[in-house]
Amino acid sequence: MNAPDPNIVQSRPLIRQLDEAAINRIAAGEVVERPASAVKELVENAIDAGATRIEVAIADGGKTLIRVTDDGCGMAPGDLPLALSRHATSKIDGKDLLNINSFGFRGEALPSLGAVGRLTITSRAAGLDAAQIRIAGGTLDPVRPAALTAGTMVELRDLFYATPARLKFLRTDRAETQAITEVVRRLAMAEPFVSFILRDVSGGGDGRVTFRADADSGSLFDALHGRLRTVLGRDFADNALPLDTEREGHHLTGYAALPTYSRGSAVQQFLFVNGRPVRDKLLIGALRGAYADFLSRDRHPAACLFVDCDPHLVDVNVHPAKSEVRFRHPGTVRGLIVSGLRHALAEAGHRAATTVAGATLGAFRPEPTRPRIYQMDRPSTAASRASYQAQAPGFSELVQDFSGRVEPVMPPDSDESQRLEERPLGAARAQIHENYIIAQTDTGLIIVDQHAAHERLVYEKLKAQMAANGVAAQALLIPEIVELSDADAAALLEIADDLSRLGLTLEPFGGGAVCVRETPAILGEINAEVMLRDILDELADLGQTSAVKDRIDAILSRVACHGSIRSGRRMRADEMNALLRDMEATPHSGQCNHGRPTYVELRLSDIEKLFGRA
Repeated sequence: MNAPDPNIVQSRPLIRQLDEAAINRIAAGEVVERPASAVKELVENAIDAGATRIEVAIADGGKTLIRVTDDGCGMAPGDLPLALSRHATSKIDGKDLLNINSFGFRGEALPSLGAVGRLTITSRAAGLDAAQIRIAGGTLDPVRPAALTAGTMVELRDLFYATPARLKFLRTDRAETQAITEVVRRLAMAEPFVSFILRDVSGGGDGRVTFRADADSGSLFDALHGRLRTVLGRDFADNALPLDTEREGHHLTGYAALPTYSRGSAVQQFLFVNGRPVRDKLLIGALRGAYADFLSRDRHPAACLFVDCDPHLVDVNVHPAKSEVRFRHPGTVRGLIVSGLRHALAEAGHRAATTVAGATLGAFRPEPTRPRIYQMDRPSTAASRASYQAQAPGFSELVQDFSGRVEPVMPPDSDESQRLEERPLGAARAQIHENYIIAQTDTGLIIVDQHAAHERLVYEKLKAQMAANGVAAQALLIPEIVELSDADAAALLEIADDLSRLGLTLEPFGGGAVCVRETPAILGEINAEVMLRDILDELADLGQTSAVKDRIDAILSRVACHGSIRSGRRMRADEMNALLRDMEATPHSGQCNHGRPTYVELRLSDIEKLFGRA
């Protein structure tokens, strides 16, 4: 235990200056973690150069080849050696490190890549001849003439050949290729007016295109919507809500999906700050908080959000890979995201994701027994109503003996019936299994889960009442004293006014102790110490807390669940129609308190396909 460490020199250690090659390799360890990191740096350079078309070619997951070709402004022959020296950049002049409007600004990427791989840069600026420069393991070759029409081509071969130990930590070719694809996808979302092509050339030749996103045109929102359709798929684009809101110099734009289009993981959460893809705890927490009232804990929202602000209001120089940022006013940003998302979800009203209907239709598996029979064109509305009326007496026999029953509603050809069918959720026609309401619309039919729908309606009404009347507090007969550290006590007392509005009253009790005098009455008997520590954990993680409000909302949700129409209750036609009208007028009624859909809409054209109709 007391034996001298052989790695420690017993004599006084000497301070020495590391050579340039060692410095670049150390820097490469911070900037270039894997092939995807190299692709990110090179593609960002191409975007900063004003490119409108960027092609990325990789081989063996980027381990043996990464080639990025762009049509940007290019570089002059005399600038090529300078581009490979550390902290040389054209992005900033060094006078104001907060006024950063480009992806890159450190001038570390190219020399770091040249220190751990074989890097070749071929470039041509307008009005000048093309030139090429090579660097391998930190050894720089002289500039020489080359052939190139315009722009820049950067080729990186044998990544980490100069640091073999790093190669052992790389994953399989397939995993590295997936990481590169994810990087290109994120940058493609950030730049919808730029074309991106990702090509896998493993094995030689032209390879195969694994990702392609052509430049979109039109307004920013139209271009972004088209790019998201290309990158994330049609389902996301069809079920996403546009966002465009501003607060105190911060501008939020993008698209957020409906709660019923939730995912099992956070794979479809894309966050950008001034066009830069980031993974920021503040933004992720705000996104989660905005959907907290609509999704269960095992579901995650899908969104692509852009926060734009003056560069002086955000610090992007807090992480070597520039994947994290720090806002000067984090509370403003969080509030902007939460309020913006909730406003967009409220404006969506009762809307539910189209994928719900798609999954429902997919569950119907018609068995093809005969060739498709092409029938006559669909009969007129009048003929259909006459047919329904003629068949009604036969169906009325189901009322007493079966769970599927047709309610005695107004005549199908009446003006009132036609008016209801024109409403988004249509006119109630039947109730089956004492739980599902069948409504008819002009274009199809609606299946409503009566318990889930009414649960959301009651919940929204309870929340509105509490917002109007405030949260009732109950005074503790014996105040509870909670011992905390001085820092934790100060953090809680700083937000004491906010907690008091939610019915939780705190007072200092000397040292690090906090006195709890009142708690929210709706929560009943609670463990105050556990609640305070949950609040502190949330403060440490997100900078803000909603632990008390979440618990109150959970109680309201439980009350709404027990106070809503139960499954198994037979409803009259007027009750069913009243429920449909309330759903149309209530925000968020497309999903219950747990994030499940409250109704499914089936288009008549889709239903006819199930039966082979033309």
